[in-house]
Amino acid sequence: MSVDERVNVLMVSMALQGHMNPMLKFAKHLISKGVHVTIATTEDGRHRMLKKTKPSNANSNNSNNKNNLKFSDNSGIELVFFSDGLSLGFDRSDTESLVNTTREKGSTNFSTLLTGLTKVRKYACVVVNPFVPWAIDVAAEHGIPCAMLWIQASATYSIYYRYLKNINSYPNLEDPNEKVHLPGLPPFEVKDIPSFILPSTPYHFRHLIRGLFEALNKVNWVLGASFYEIEKEIVNSMASLTPIYSVGPLVSPFLLGENEKSDVSVDMWSAEDICLEWLDNKPDSSVIYVSFGSLLVLSQKQVDNIAAALKNSNKAFLWVVKPGGSNDDDVVAAELPNWFLDETNYKEKGLVVKWCPQEKVLMHPSVACFISHCGWNSTLETVVTGVPVIAWPFWTDQPTNAMLIENVFRNGVRVKCGEDGIASVEEIERCIRGVMEGKSGEEIKKRAMELKESAQKALKDGGSSNKNINQFITDLIAWNSARA
Repeated sequence: MSVDERVNVLMVSMALQGHMNPMLKFAKHLISKGVHVTIATTEDGRHRMLKKTKPSNANSNNSNNKNNLKFSDNSGIELVFFSDGLSLGFDRSDTESLVNTTREKGSTNFSTLLTGLTKVRKYACVVVNPFVPWAIDVAAEHGIPCAMLWIQASATYSIYYRYLKNINSYPNLEDPNEKVHLPGLPPFEVKDIPSFILPSTPYHFRHLIRGLFEALNKVNWVLGASFYEIEKEIVNSMASLTPIYSVGPLVSPFLLGENEKSDVSVDMWSAEDICLEWLDNKPDSSVIYVSFGSLLVLSQKQVDNIAAALKNSNKAFLWVVKPGGSNDDDVVAAELPNWFLDETNYKEKGLVVKWCPQEKVLMHPSVACFISHCGWNSTLETVVTGVPVIAWPFWTDQPTNAMLIENVFRNGVRVKCGEDGIASVEEIERCIRGVMEGKSGEEIKKRAMELKESAQKALKDGGSSNKNINQFITDLIAWNSARA
């Protein structure tokens, strides 16, 4: 598809790795079709990217604004920055201050930035992600159409929408075991609902997501990071309400068989390349990969139980034990027990690192399964690579994703925690056996490979997501022409 006229799109995101990367992947698809993309994010992101990202991936842009960056010389993506209203040294794990200050001061600063940007370019659209709902109002004030890129599963969009718009009746949300019945989904329990609408969730998170859906009437397009085939019934169930158009899977192009050099992403942590060399020496489908993302920090008891289960499994493992402090890479929240290091034939059987290049790890033939927190980015990566999952959710959309993995996608099993929120050694061992051994392991692997094949087709010419991207650009061209 060719673009007859240069179309400019501005994307807005908080500077969180899991929020930025889907925006960057979508930007690449738009750019490949002739659209110009600028991404606006917060100044703390600029600070961390310059600190963490290799020079080949983020270079200074010789524009009039010395604070701008151009991401990847060949990508065509320009990054611009605005203050979230907090100092660079502020601890942003204080989510209440972060959410409230960004809504009040960040929105004003973004509006000022947009005023300057529109003096240089005419924007056909502002694309927001769900966690900057105030940007919808800013776009409307500037008279620019708005699209929302939903960076979670289409299922979570449906659950939020139906609850916050009072479309369907919900059970008592105080009881985690109550059953929920919604169109397009199998029956599930309250504990599987995205946590941002549960009464136990802090008010500022519930207020954030409620504000998003209240502003949805100002959004012209809802685009999903998922792909139609994996959530067909869910997407169809939303068609008569406010439809969601899948444009994913939004993962790195090399996971879909494209050139690795065309990739563009943000990594706020320093990956240890030793992971891939270590995996090269392991048999196919033999390694358990364990990682809980960039935000979660496990308790000492949970780390001890994982260590015991890995030791008892007698299988090879690659375990990411993330630094605990948000501003200090040398702080580790929980330590590996001494007996684990002594008794697991550690150097031969396992490798523990602070961070790793996850997508390349999941592509490696030696990886047999992924013990995952079930963030949506990680979930999509497992689908695209055909890796079975041991789903271990904690909060936000992760419980919903774990439910999808077990009951809809059927490419993994789910860890069951006790009342204390801790998974026992025996439970972790059960899950490892379930995805790596016997008939259940074979069925899960077969299903994982079927999903992989489906994912590979969605963004190719004629694929469902490619068609939706083309239609979105056609709409932008029409809007651009109408106001010319």
